[in-house]
Amino acid sequence: MNKNPLTLKIIVFGFLALQYSFIAKAQDTTKYLAKNDTKNQNNMSTMNKFEFKPLPYSYDALEPSIDKQTVEIHYSKHHKAYFDNFMIAIKGTAMESMDIMDIIRNISKYPMAVRNNGGGYFNHTFYWEGMKAHGGGVPTGKLSEAVTKTFSSFDEFKKQFSDAGKTRFGSGWAWLCLDPKGTLFICSTPNQDNPLMDIAEKKGIPLLTMDVWEHAYYLKYQNKRADYIDAFWNVVNWEEVARRYETALKSLKIK
Repeated sequence: MNKNPLTLKIIVFGFLALQYSFIAKAQDTTKYLAKNDTKNQNNMSTMNKFEFKPLPYSYDALEPSIDKQTVEIHYSKHHKAYFDNFMIAIKGTAMESMDIMDIIRNISKYPMAVRNNGGGYFNHTFYWEGMKAHGGGVPTGKLSEAVTKTFSSFDEFKKQFSDAGKTRFGSGWAWLCLDPKGTLFICSTPNQDNPLMDIAEKKGIPLLTMDVWEHAYYLKYQNKRADYIDAFWNVVNWEEVARRYETALKSLKIK
């Protein structure tokens, strides 16, 4: 059937206009999805705030005080298991979007699985960062002054801290902490508890910790916990402890 040329032109232009409209809408939709996908990725990264941090040194960095095999197993098996089980324990709860410090400080509100695994996750990270290769020696500056003021001497501090680890029945931790008045104190906690927890016998801001669970020393020292404790002093990262001390004083608004 013959059609008027003008009518054919109108039909063709109409079709092209409709096609262009569909393409434009598709492009807008693609841009919208891409933009919102970026937002979703950002939201996911914001929610995924818990991190299994890499060791700040190699597995053999603490030798001969703490052997390579112990560090590797301790970090990649024990510490990793606490982290994995903590993530399982908080999955699908409000804790997923919380800060680890808020969870630890209010630990009595949460199930035992969160207390044990969250504590293990936090305590081990704190432990690793408090040591370094070729560490040891003595603290300096304000921290040194505070240690001498509180314990009369560095040697006396070492003795009391070591005793806290040696006398901890079963498994646990020894801690050097700062109380709310800015005074140093030593304590120990069982299992995976720490002085930040609201269930702690004595609460404070941790500055240094020593793991006295058997898996921290048994491969090298067997049942000789005291030998491991003596060796621990060779790897203490006093620069990190001093940094923590300064940060804690600021948080308490103490000069």
